[in-house]
Amino acid sequence: MPYRSPLLDLPGPIAAPDGHPEEGVPWHWGDPFAEQRTAARGAVVIDRSHREILAVTGEERLSWLHLVISQHVTGLADGTGTEALVLDSQGRVDTHMVVAHSGGTVWLDSDRGAMASSALPSGGKQTLREYLEAMKFWSKVDIRDVSGELALLTVLGPDADRVLDSVGVSLGADAYSVAPIPGGFARRMPWPGRHSVDLAVPRAELADWWRRLTDAGARPAGSWAFDALRVESLRPRLGLDTDERTIPHEVNWVDSAAHVAKGCYRGQETVAKVHNVGRPPRYMALLHLDGSPEITPETGDPVVLGERTVGRVGSVVQHHELGPIALALVKRSTRPGAELLVGAEDRVVQAAIDPDSVPGEAPAPGREAAQRLRG
Repeated sequence: MPYRSPLLDLPGPIAAPDGHPEEGVPWHWGDPFAEQRTAARGAVVIDRSHREILAVTGEERLSWLHLVISQHVTGLADGTGTEALVLDSQGRVDTHMVVAHSGGTVWLDSDRGAMASSALPSGGKQTLREYLEAMKFWSKVDIRDVSGELALLTVLGPDADRVLDSVGVSLGADAYSVAPIPGGFARRMPWPGRHSVDLAVPRAELADWWRRLTDAGARPAGSWAFDALRVESLRPRLGLDTDERTIPHEVNWVDSAAHVAKGCYRGQETVAKVHNVGRPPRYMALLHLDGSPEITPETGDPVVLGERTVGRVGSVVQHHELGPIALALVKRSTRPGAELLVGAEDRVVQAAIDPDSVPGEAPAPGREAAQRLRG
């Protein structure tokens, strides 16, 4: 059965369209642009209860996870978190997850339907939990799917801490700080926007937490507002802003979710090689779309420069200030000022790359070392 949040039974929410990535949770509460403005200037609460959450416990939880995910977590202190990936053997992204370490448990939350490439000779795709179970071997860890026990809410906006204080939630100011709350945990996030806190609350108490947060001053907002601020923040979503060839460097997941120096995880060779001696073939750009025609491209549509396809469209949103915008994976040679057309069939519009979204040419340590050796 498709997931359906109980908050959709409250007065006011508009459900996401069938087949939408946010299907099953409120898309907006009647005024998506006002919700975005409040997220930028006040505080909103967003239902993200369709995300999946795994709990990893056991005395070897950190040393074992260190071997199977892309992030350095052997020293992940209790009360902290991070982001991480599962990569395939070629270094391409299988799964993105957000991590929280609290009370002897490492919590991994991911988009619904998270999958990973099997490490078995037969290959194929497995659920994230199945993949992690297959990689346990004799490690002293236990992996549980707690999606039926915990549900995620996100409080966004500069007034988020005031709202959270009103309901008895307090946590550190650093990004990825984690604190226990009754039955779950709170985690401060560096995106979307500058003020964001995730609350993993008991699923049976989801409606009660929603009421408490809205009574404390958080405006109900939908996934539309979250995605608009996510796109503005240049944060990708797996499956929308990535394809089957995406490597972490292309979508700003190096450093935040993939460690370039640690070894012993699948796909590490690609991560280290591109960081040290190469440059990714594509980068993720923010596109400003021509809003004069009442059409927008769709995820997966081509980005065209002249007669050449130079990329693919990812997330497409209507932003309260920027208008229609999108993330796109484009060839590294595609620069700001290029006259782009994006879309397919009867939904082709002009687009321009936001110059602030173009990554700088970071030094390649391996290439620089080789040049020094050559004199």
